[in-house]
Amino acid sequence: MLHTILTGLAMTLPADRPVEIVGHRGASHDAPENTVAAVKLAWDQKADAAEFDVYRTKDGKIVVIHDKDTKRTAGGVNKVVAESTLAELRALDVGAWKDKKYAGERIPTLAEVLATVPAGKSVFIEVKPGPEVVPELLAEMKAAGLPPERTPVISFNAGVIAAVKKARPDLPAYWIVSLNAAKDKTPPTAAELVTKAKEIRADGLDLSASPALDAEYAKVVRAAGLKLYVWTVNDVAVARRMVGLGVDGITTDRPGWLREQLAR
Repeated sequence: MLHTILTGLAMTLPADRPVEIVGHRGASHDAPENTVAAVKLAWDQKADAAEFDVYRTKDGKIVVIHDKDTKRTAGGVNKVVAESTLAELRALDVGAWKDKKYAGERIPTLAEVLATVPAGKSVFIEVKPGPEVVPELLAEMKAAGLPPERTPVISFNAGVIAAVKKARPDLPAYWIVSLNAAKDKTPPTAAELVTKAKEIRADGLDLSASPALDAEYAKVVRAAGLKLYVWTVNDVAVARRMVGLGVDGITTDRPGWLREQLAR
């Protein structure tokens, strides 16, 4: 009975509050992930925000890349990001693997990607390493001059979120957590996540859009005053279910396509 009532309440939310569409690694279905081309395409596809990943180079620069090394996206050329200089990484082609029309695309710096953000748009900056990169990250974000509400930091690493909030209480920070039962066996409960989120002063949660995230789960998160985002949704039925739960945003590889599908 409670489940039915909560589901009914959640289904009233979409009419009252829009859901943000976030391009995962840019518009990564159509362009090489985590490149300037992919992020610009996300804007062209009318994404509300773009999500991308960052690492720190050997010479202390923040670059946009998902993996700890370049093997997957640089045509097999394998350089560990943390052990390579920016110049070494910039010599690599990270576009040709996706499509020859993107040949010559380079690993971008955080500054280059932030420079693409149009007025009214946001970026979700996922920190892949640990808290040790936070000082350089925040320095580069400050230099970019974007309002803090448009540059939330996200991470699976709770220590990163805690470090960001300690240094910059005004900067939104969301803790990423997987609820994948097949991979993680027993997903954490909503109450457990809320407790930890409060401890690290997170402003919200960014959860995998799994069956474990139901109306009751979402209600507990939202009742705690936390934002709720979900990833990575490329299925219309799943996206509609997430909208029905009243999530704040949906991360997808196909922002333009998903927006069109949800509008039907």
